[in-house]
Amino acid sequence: MMRLFDEAFARDPYPVLAALREQAAVHPVETPNGLRTWLVVRYADARELLTDPRLSKDMTVGHRFLAENFADPVKRAAFLTESGTRRQFPAELSRHMLDSDPPDHTRLRRLVGRVFTARAVAALRPRIEQLVTELLDGASSSGEPVVDLMAAFAFPLPFTVICWLLGVPPADQAKFRTWSNLLVSGTGGDDVLDASEAMVDYLRALIDGKRTGAADDLLADLVRVSDGGDQLTGDELIAMAFLLLVAGHETTVNLIGNGTLALLTHPGQRALLEAEPERWPAAVEEFLRFDGPVSNATWRFTTEEVTVGGTVIPPNEFVTICLGAAGRDPDRYEKPDILDITRDRAGGLAFGHGIHHCLGAPLARLEAEVALRALFDRFPRLRLATPAEDLPWRLSLMMRGLSELPVRLR
Repeated sequence: MMRLFDEAFARDPYPVLAALREQAAVHPVETPNGLRTWLVVRYADARELLTDPRLSKDMTVGHRFLAENFADPVKRAAFLTESGTRRQFPAELSRHMLDSDPPDHTRLRRLVGRVFTARAVAALRPRIEQLVTELLDGASSSGEPVVDLMAAFAFPLPFTVICWLLGVPPADQAKFRTWSNLLVSGTGGDDVLDASEAMVDYLRALIDGKRTGAADDLLADLVRVSDGGDQLTGDELIAMAFLLLVAGHETTVNLIGNGTLALLTHPGQRALLEAEPERWPAAVEEFLRFDGPVSNATWRFTTEEVTVGGTVIPPNEFVTICLGAAGRDPDRYEKPDILDITRDRAGGLAFGHGIHHCLGAPLARLEAEVALRALFDRFPRLRLATPAEDLPWRLSLMMRGLSELPVRLR
């Protein structure tokens, strides 16, 4: 049983994933919190399994056999002890469309889709452009020779946007960020439990305020939305707000950070964008493939026996589809370890595939394109202040992102 996801793996997972991909299509591995899962590392298998109905995402069911899938007996015992008193993860945060199957998923996505439309996303562009200008003004006027671009730009941009959508007051945003980081870390532990419970309590109060007020934001619209008399329940609203937070904030933070690093370490591609700025949308797509913000898709489990590349996965076992490995598969992409904004990236899996394809993908793409284009236009001498190999990466099972990105603007 392999143990991945340590600091060395976080710095550069791709050589390890390439070796795994050559050996077999799927591998049993242990997650940081001690769970056994099957890691799928080839593009063709990943794309197929993302739509395979034999892999369920209904964690109200999957939670029932979590204990039997712990690789670490000590952590299994701790889980069993805690399961009777304090849950590993509140059910209120799991009742969203990403952790559900049809017909529940169909119903939830239909309701949310009535509010989170392409037109609504496009309408945000002027506000996003203004926010980008303000953040870059702040970074430029700080007077500091070195700026942490994650703290000054990559984080506050998408986080402010998602707080607009949810109606989170500025005074609450710091604790919101802390909870979010813990909940996507995949490390388990009391601090994660504390964060999850605090998040539930906060979102419940936030939603209750939307019912009686005249708020004009996406969360208020979700409270009011109906379809043939059908509405989201209280717990569904909490889970949906949590999903929007993670999908609408965490992914975009990392997309901006990883995209910036990609261009700072590939001067030829940067020069091409300077000469041909119309390529920016294509560049964002290449950043998603080359070093995407979501390394692994969220949990799935087998409802019956599933064979992947000749390996039989029994029922009631967890499967982790490695989007990072799929994006570097040489059977799908020529010279996949080379950043090339001119390549054909059709069929990219960075935002998933099938019925669970990320509903917020257009917003993430919009924010990244506006942010990165403005950043490199504003600071043509932008460069790393630390060697790329020394940059610190976040420890997370699901996310792929830097914790700091020190740069010199001039």
